[in-house]
Amino acid sequence: MRTISILTCLAASLICVSVRSQDVSDTKRDTTDDPFRQLDETLPTPSESRLASGAPGPKYWQQKVDYDISVILDDTHQRLSGAETITYHNNSPHQLDFLWVQLDQNRFRKTSGDLMSRPAPSFEQLPFSQLQSHLYHEAFDGGFKIKTVTDVNGQPIPFTIVDTMMRLDIPVPLKSAQSMGLKITWEFNIVDAKKADSRGGYEFFEKEGNYIYEVAQWYPRLASYTDYAGWQHKQFLGAGEFTLEFGDFAVAINVPSDHVVAATGELQNPEEVLTKNQIERLQEIRNSGQIGLVITPEEAKANETREKASGTKTWKFSARNVRDFAWASSRKFIWDAKAHPNGNKKVWAMSYYPNEANPLWGKYSTYAVAHTLDVYTKFTFEFPYPVAISVNGPVFGMEYPMICFNGPRPEVDGTYSQGTKSDLISVVIHEVGHNYFPMIVNSDERQWTWMDEGLNSFLQFQAERQWQEKFVDEWGDVKPQGMRDLMSSFDKVPIMTNSDSIPSHQFFPNAYQKPVIALNVLRETVLGRELFDFAFKKYANRWKSKRPEPSDFFRTMEDASGVDLDWFWRGWFYTTKHVDIGIQSLRVYDIDTHDPDIEKALQRQKRDEIDQRDLIAERNRDIQKLNDRYPQLKDFYDQHDSLDVTVKERGEYQKFLEGLDEDEKKLLALGQKFYVIDLENIGGLVSPVILKVTFANQESELIHLPVEIWRQDPNRISRLILSKNEIVKIELDPRLQTADVERKNNYWPQQPIESRFKLFKEEKKKNPMQESREGK
Repeated sequence: MRTISILTCLAASLICVSVRSQDVSDTKRDTTDDPFRQLDETLPTPSESRLASGAPGPKYWQQKVDYDISVILDDTHQRLSGAETITYHNNSPHQLDFLWVQLDQNRFRKTSGDLMSRPAPSFEQLPFSQLQSHLYHEAFDGGFKIKTVTDVNGQPIPFTIVDTMMRLDIPVPLKSAQSMGLKITWEFNIVDAKKADSRGGYEFFEKEGNYIYEVAQWYPRLASYTDYAGWQHKQFLGAGEFTLEFGDFAVAINVPSDHVVAATGELQNPEEVLTKNQIERLQEIRNSGQIGLVITPEEAKANETREKASGTKTWKFSARNVRDFAWASSRKFIWDAKAHPNGNKKVWAMSYYPNEANPLWGKYSTYAVAHTLDVYTKFTFEFPYPVAISVNGPVFGMEYPMICFNGPRPEVDGTYSQGTKSDLISVVIHEVGHNYFPMIVNSDERQWTWMDEGLNSFLQFQAERQWQEKFVDEWGDVKPQGMRDLMSSFDKVPIMTNSDSIPSHQFFPNAYQKPVIALNVLRETVLGRELFDFAFKKYANRWKSKRPEPSDFFRTMEDASGVDLDWFWRGWFYTTKHVDIGIQSLRVYDIDTHDPDIEKALQRQKRDEIDQRDLIAERNRDIQKLNDRYPQLKDFYDQHDSLDVTVKERGEYQKFLEGLDEDEKKLLALGQKFYVIDLENIGGLVSPVILKVTFANQESELIHLPVEIWRQDPNRISRLILSKNEIVKIELDPRLQTADVERKNNYWPQQPIESRFKLFKEEKKKNPMQESREGK
């Protein structure tokens, strides 16, 4: 009871120097908008397949699909024809009455859902390339020509094509734990990747009549059947990428005999397709551990300029436990390689590129491949595949298991800008990094772009910062202080938006940049590097070669870090709110000593300071007052000063002191200032609060307040700061680590916002008569 009374006494006698008035209204808090509301009702219910911890459960399952494919490249007509045998393993606990097959090339049919749903272009300022693309799609005969679909015994299987999907009406339902074989033959025209909006295709070099082919989404492939969605047969509309099953591939690629082929997997017949010198060089490179040339620029130049070969060669590749297969072919390729250590093994880091790509590619591409493996392995797991390849061609950036397509090149004269250099390094890191997400951590790209693009871009950010001290990132600022305009704009959708529902102008910021900013905030500010890195690595290893959902990522990060992050996922991923915390005011309090000689002297000082600032009193000072002219009007109160200390007041003070114990007397004489900082959450997204407090002696202190400070009121809070030194300045988010979008309200007292403007001289335009005379 004694402690309560003295605290009550002290609180009642605090002197407020600066007080912000607030309106008090009887309001009820809307708990549906509670930023700390748990996500249990939003996330799917845990099961024995997917545990509440975010890990795969004891009853987790996924399908397996194996492919044996033979394909022929027609270099004259830019056409592919192929035959494949598919072995489908039903590992689900369900009976399947039919199968769904993806026909991604059907996206280029004139009546496809993608082409038919595209809005009209803006004709106010239409680039030549965009008009050319529209006209090309109108004329191009694209899409699969399915010739036959049979079982392994040659019996036809009825099928129905639905845009980019094909349903196979198998004669007998496929029971759980059963497998079945299918055979499909097909052909299609290869799209011109320089004219079409495509993830693969060819590039034509008119001068010598050669092509680079980057071949992807090129074979009919089984759609995924999952525990969370059944058949994933959302149509391929271009934005949402792919949802695929793991399996083993044996692929035979028949190309002109002077072509060089790069592909997913390991080459099975090098003696049949490589020269003796190339085989010897590969062995020398493996032994050296350095980057070496398998095909030199001079050899590539000679190959592309001599008469085209009339014969063909078949390159045979094998790949195990991959979700896809892609390849590239050309007579133009330079080929360099490095046997790069990764864990206890060596991985081939390779690059294939034409002479047009040098000197940029020969200098940077394979180094970037190897660097990516180093950084990503540190954050996730050892690279499980034998090779990682970067190919230069018409596609700016696209990823597949063990191989990726990357576009940046120097100018014709061999020079390049800082932007082109950064673009190349960035895109190689990004696309090679996709081996980890989603080629190994096999998320559903068709549904959630951010799960592979966002996580991969986050690791790309880490790899770029470990490439050099100040990496010039041409893809945009993805540090927490980046993207302020986007974060604070009203025209945006949550990260948790289906891939094909994200507006095209928001696609890159939404699925790539914003998740990177969010994860950087989570790593640097919320969890710290040690907790974040442990949890992120746990997620990657839990879901390696499996198919995670967003809930598995969210739950694993909480499970492994030991931190409740529901507020973070809710705010950053499920809403479009942003971080904008502002300093509203600073109030300072001193303890009232109860000593009338001290307190009344302070009051008199403040009164005199106010009187001295009173303009009217100052101007009236020389005016003779009435009671000065007539002294008889004066009485006791003209001489009395209410701030004079009386004997009674001194006695009461002594009596007050006698009632205090020694600890209470020490508190009374503390001499410490009590500062209260008032903060407002303007952007709506709750965040930890970092304050840099500067004192009159020029010393400073960094104060970290956890996000839970907003749990009682997510809109505004007041925080007590104890200090014996006078506070002269406070800065919110001084290290730019919370993604606060507005700096103007981050200071007390307010700081001037500096900027610069340019002057220009107005040019007088010539009138038509003057222009006419000049033309004569």
